[in-house]
Amino acid sequence: MRAFIGIDFDESTKDEIKALQHHYRNRALKGRWKHRDNFHITLKFLREVDPGQKKQIDAILEDICGKQEPFTLELTEPQIFKGRDSIRVLWLGVSGDLTRLHSLQSEIELALEPIGFEKENRKYNPHITIGQDILLDDSFERIKKSIPAVHFKPMRVKDIYLFKSEQIDNKRIYTKVSRYDLP
Repeated sequence: MRAFIGIDFDESTKDEIKALQHHYRNRALKGRWKHRDNFHITLKFLREVDPGQKKQIDAILEDICGKQEPFTLELTEPQIFKGRDSIRVLWLGVSGDLTRLHSLQSEIELALEPIGFEKENRKYNPHITIGQDILLDDSFERIKKSIPAVHFKPMRVKDIYLFKSEQIDNKRIYTKVSRYDLP
């Protein structure tokens, strides 16, 4: 299965992200928009995982998470990764206990390398993708100023998940496969 490890959000946070996404979507001439249930923070993209690796991943993540304590994150204002002629990615940043988040991500990265999951070379940049390949009807900065500011409530990270990613009826669907608690 194609899979990744990530942090999920509660329903009210997903609703707030969706409401913000709606403002940008209304100003878009084109774009691909993330489904509400697919909002997440990626900790590690795994590519393909076979059943034997899944058991190893479960054991590794249960061990790592069992030694962690819950921590708090907050979502921040929208930002973009520019593309050639469009916005490659429209995303929300993350603030809060970033030291704990980066430590968790780094520990996962290092622990999975010996079982065949290549270490990511890019610096970890936690974010929530809300849209891709977007062409807006005005500049991103002007539209951003015209949209009411959203203040996301702090969220407690008490668990992480192994997600399966699959294409169903031309839609990308993320399904939780395993949950790992931070006690």
